[in-house]
Amino acid sequence: MASQLTRGIVTMAALTALLLTGGCNTVLLNASGDIARQQGNLILVSTFLMALIIVPVLVCIVVFAWRYRKNNTDATYKPDWNHSTQLELVIWGAPLLIIIALGLVTWITTHTLDPYRPLTRLDASRPIPAGTKPLLVEVVALDWKWLFIYPELGIASVNELATPVDVPVRFKITASSVMNSFYIPALAGQIYAMPGMETSLYAVLNKQGVYDGFSANFSGAGFSDMRFKLRGMDQAGFDRWVETTRAGGGALDRGAYLDLEKPTVKEPVHRYATVAPDLYGAILNRCVAPGTTCMSDTMAAAGHQGHEGNHGAKADVVAINAAAQAALPAQKVSAATSPQTATPPQITTQPQAVHGAHHHE
Repeated sequence: MASQLTRGIVTMAALTALLLTGGCNTVLLNASGDIARQQGNLILVSTFLMALIIVPVLVCIVVFAWRYRKNNTDATYKPDWNHSTQLELVIWGAPLLIIIALGLVTWITTHTLDPYRPLTRLDASRPIPAGTKPLLVEVVALDWKWLFIYPELGIASVNELATPVDVPVRFKITASSVMNSFYIPALAGQIYAMPGMETSLYAVLNKQGVYDGFSANFSGAGFSDMRFKLRGMDQAGFDRWVETTRAGGGALDRGAYLDLEKPTVKEPVHRYATVAPDLYGAILNRCVAPGTTCMSDTMAAAGHQGHEGNHGAKADVVAINAAAQAALPAQKVSAATSPQTATPPQITTQPQAVHGAHHHE
């Protein structure tokens, strides 16, 4: 009876999972990019390892409740039972082995799927050819749209990203105002976009098609419409897209960017044939508007002042030490006429220059 009940539970679980996922587009488990595919495999492996404990426990709950019910006179009654070495080994050994396996998987994938790590393969069977240069795309999260700059091609687009298949892509990601999250489920995992900071992502697309991208971090009223399309093309198609953009786009200079930066909802796709060469750096350092000082310049000036201040502070400390050494003989004389103690004479007055040294540091 117990075995029949167990088989029924397993069958019902399988049918339930099939019904719940049968009509779903499981993009994470059927990704078109190698990084996303590896992440999908990680989900399956982790789920399987955890199910090795969860499923038997759920089954045992039902089996134990049925086997040791009140009116089952065939069950063995042992009111004095309190220990089983075999049961203890199963209860503690199985979870320990699973935790070790999960730890190994986590350690390996944390390094191999590091978004800052340059790619070494196009997919599981193809390494990246020697001398291959990644396509560089600079991503800016705006309110509430996405700007994609191709600095090596001198073009840009809004709410449309195009990449050739089987070509590594390096994304440099920042934001204009608030924190966002850049996410293309078919390509790779989500990466945060933060104003004044830059994150990075290496990825590659292996199949042609049109894929969804969006913000995965709430950023205000237009967040739900902050979406874009990733167009995966062969090299010839990508070259045509570039030429079309150069032929029909406008110019993205600092003035055009300041207009684009203003909050909008459901921004239509549009392209720019030319881009100011220093625009992304100005966005990152928050100095696009005329008359504003770049963060990099501010930090460089502060570092220079701190460097000079440290030199001055060190000179002050040397002078203080020399003065203290010169005062030591007189202190030794006074100490000789006083009762002997285990503590040497101390200078109790701290010169003001030392306080200045602390401020410089």
